[in-house]
Amino acid sequence: MIFLDLSGWTCLWGIAQRRLRHRGGQHKDIGVYDRISWNFVRYILGYRRQMAPRVRKLIADHAGNAEVVVLRSRRAARDYLAAVSVTATPAACWG
Repeated sequence: MIFLDLSGWTCLWGIAQRRLRHRGGQHKDIGVYDRISWNFVRYILGYRRQMAPRVRKLIADHAGNAEVVVLRSRRAARDYLAAVSVTATPAACWG
C-alpha cells in the first residue's frame, strides 16, 4: 500500500498546473467539476494536520500485515516507481 503524504503547497502547485494544462472549466461528460474555492484551498493546506492522521489510523486498522510505503515528495514517488518497475514482473503486477 502506498500513502502519498505530500505537502499542501505541493498539492496546490499540482492543482494549478493541471488547471492550466487542461484549461479548467467543467467537464460534465466525465463527471469533473473544476471548482477551486477558499474552502478547498484550506482543506488542501490542512490535510496533513486534520485528515492524514485519520487516514493513517484507517490504514493501521484495516491493512492487516500489508506493507505501507509513505512517500513524502513527487521525487520520492518517481524514484519508488522506477525501482518497483525494474523489479516487477507482469505476473507480480497483475497476479
